[in-house]
Amino acid sequence: MYNTGDIYKFRSFQRRDSNHRDLSHSQATKPSPERSSQNPVTKMAASNTIVGTINFITLLLSIPIIGAGIWLANEPDNSCVKILQWPLIILGISISVVALLGFVGGCWRITWLLIVYLVAMFILIVLFACLVVLIYLVTKKGSGHPAPGRTYLEHDLDDFSGWLRRKVASPYKWNRIRACLNSTDMCSELNQRYRIAQDFFNARLTSIQYGCCMPPAECGYTYINPTYWLTPNNTAASMDCLQWSNDQMQLCFHCDSCKAGLLANLTKEWRSVDIILLITLVVLICVYLIGFCCALRKSKPGDGDTSPRRNKENT
Repeated sequence: MYNTGDIYKFRSFQRRDSNHRDLSHSQATKPSPERSSQNPVTKMAASNTIVGTINFITLLLSIPIIGAGIWLANEPDNSCVKILQWPLIILGISISVVALLGFVGGCWRITWLLIVYLVAMFILIVLFACLVVLIYLVTKKGSGHPAPGRTYLEHDLDDFSGWLRRKVASPYKWNRIRACLNSTDMCSELNQRYRIAQDFFNARLTSIQYGCCMPPAECGYTYINPTYWLTPNNTAASMDCLQWSNDQMQLCFHCDSCKAGLLANLTKEWRSVDIILLITLVVLICVYLIGFCCALRKSKPGDGDTSPRRNKENT
């Protein structure tokens, strides 16, 4: 039999042993200060990577917009009209600048800069979408019609939208455009390239060359070379027939067929550009939505906070 003292000592030993095990278990399960302090840093680094990637993609998306504007600026017809190229270049540069603002605001957690980024990018996307829709609407028309006895299509001014027609309707505007077109070699190069009439009539010329460098087919002029034609006895088929001149500085640059050929060229080039812009717009909207969600998370003080006070609370 155990006496009372032995029983008391045994129970005291059990309590000390139990307390020791509980303390060891709590210390083992408690997260270490190093581990708890690393989680916010890891989260912030991952978030910064996402923000940087998003804005880098946005910068890349500005390249096709700027490139489309530069390409149009180097085309003779667009460089003379000067309608679309500069809006595209300015829009692309603006998107790249705003993307840099978003990168700085996201990585350095500058809330007001993120707000500027979100608002400015939203406005640019709306303007971009309006531009894409405008290009589509003004280029829906202008398919042309077959020329009698020729392999190409002729165009009339009525084939195009009123918005485009107004760009060449003013005598002041057209005189400036005509002088610019006349300074190019788009007509003179035809004389060097085509020596035989059959080769010329089978050639795939641009619409502006058909409209400005030769008389309309309905006038019945006789071919001598691409820019020199014999006048028929009756030239009353249309006003353009009277406007034609063998003077190499005149040709048909005063004709409505030249204006229509210019608009046909613009329409063809703008349609190609609009496809690229539409794809870029869709991708840009998707990237913006992802960036919007990340910007909201970055603007919250509790997300990825690595301040000393926060780390102290975690420990």
